[in-house]
Amino acid sequence: MRIVITGASGQLGSELRDLLLDDQDKECYFLDRKQLPLDQIQIIQDILGMYQPDLIIHAGAYTAVDKAEEDQNTANVVNHLASEEIALYCRLNGAKLIAISTDYVFNGASATALKEDAPTAPINVYGQTKLAGEGAIQKWCPEAIIIRTSWVYSAYGKNFVKTMCRLMTERNEINVIDDQIGSPTYARDLAQIILKILNSSEWKAGIYHYSNDGEISWYDFAVAIRDFRSFDCQVNPIPTSMYPTPASRPKYSLLDKSKIKRTFEVEVPNWKISLANMLTEEFKDKYKER
Repeated sequence: MRIVITGASGQLGSELRDLLLDDQDKECYFLDRKQLPLDQIQIIQDILGMYQPDLIIHAGAYTAVDKAEEDQNTANVVNHLASEEIALYCRLNGAKLIAISTDYVFNGASATALKEDAPTAPINVYGQTKLAGEGAIQKWCPEAIIIRTSWVYSAYGKNFVKTMCRLMTERNEINVIDDQIGSPTYARDLAQIILKILNSSEWKAGIYHYSNDGEISWYDFAVAIRDFRSFDCQVNPIPTSMYPTPASRPKYSLLDKSKIKRTFEVEVPNWKISLANMLTEEFKDKYKER
């Protein structure tokens, strides 16, 4: 099987690279923004045609949530129109597609874990463009698998966990929002789920939700990071109103994982277990901005 992975230098792309490089049954091509510039939609299909993939894992995206409020055009091109071109390529060439989306397609007004058919109503540009990308994928490649995820972190790249580790070594006290509720996703866990889907005997198209199990706030997450690494730093809970950002965030975006568990017979680790796995000694040498 010949596979193209977009967003190869991102958190998920980097974890997929680690897991796939030694897989002799799969011929994998990891394309970063230089090799596949998602903001240049007129050349996307030509570039993909050079690789002739049997399957595309579309992990690339415009993920600068606050910056997207100002740079709406680029966010739309990358998250919506580039996804449309990739889906169209799959339609015209018989390739399969797994695309990554986000909990930000929801408005945060729910009080219960969100199922795949819950109403979508994004409250920021990032979420709007990702939802538009979902729609384009479903239009041109209805057999695609779309996985919505949330609060992604990894030993690679920039993310909340690594930022907290840095700040807690630099400061005696930090403030963290306690009224945004969801669950983090360790990118390696998500990568392993994607590989399980690839190796399944039956392709089951549709939208799926995936994050680690458990329900927490960003404050809870920060406290767990501090305690695991034994940082001597006070973590103060604050409301969202005390930390305004250009883009609004959903207050509640906990994803219901029952569909992906049932369909692909997967176990979803609790967020505490996955955080510990990421922060253990064996991963420390991987902390780099790749």
